[in-house]
Amino acid sequence: MSRIGLKPVSLPAGVTVTEKDGVVAVKGAKGELSVVLPRDVSVEVKDGMLHVHRATESQHNIMMHGTARANLANAVIGVSEGFFKELEIVGIGYRCALRGESLVLWVGYSHEVVLDPLPGVKIIVNPKDETHIRVEGIDKQKVGQMAALIHDVKRPEPYGGKGVRYVNEVIILKEGKRATGGKK
Repeated sequence: MSRIGLKPVSLPAGVTVTEKDGVVAVKGAKGELSVVLPRDVSVEVKDGMLHVHRATESQHNIMMHGTARANLANAVIGVSEGFFKELEIVGIGYRCALRGESLVLWVGYSHEVVLDPLPGVKIIVNPKDETHIRVEGIDKQKVGQMAALIHDVKRPEPYGGKGVRYVNEVIILKEGKRATGGKK
């Protein structure tokens, strides 16, 4: 069984944590996030560390204890450092651009695909390199969700590898049909 809930969360300088009515507000240099605590889970700030406690030892409370601690740790990292995901577009003629805040993709369809960012998420495209996308934000779940939405527009196909992929994503390519050398 995991003991992740027992590990305290280190609070960097400039990050403040306040709890009111089961909602923990985490404020930092990059912004503010709030995490809803499950029942029977409480938090305590002591000596620059955030400690998460559970009321009972039931299996459900043990699971919620670890989940709450992980969500709070992600909130602390998000407001102090932030999260990002990088994607790349592979394919001849495949490219992307920003139109205002929206991401426009040309990935082999007869039309362009336009994606609006989720609230609190910023999409960055280098105008000189139209095949590289960076998704940034303070909420880890929203950054991952936006990156997944972009990835799902055109997943890499298994024969040529063309499509939208995460940077460092491993694509196992299949072997295509080969000529057999003729009939006898």
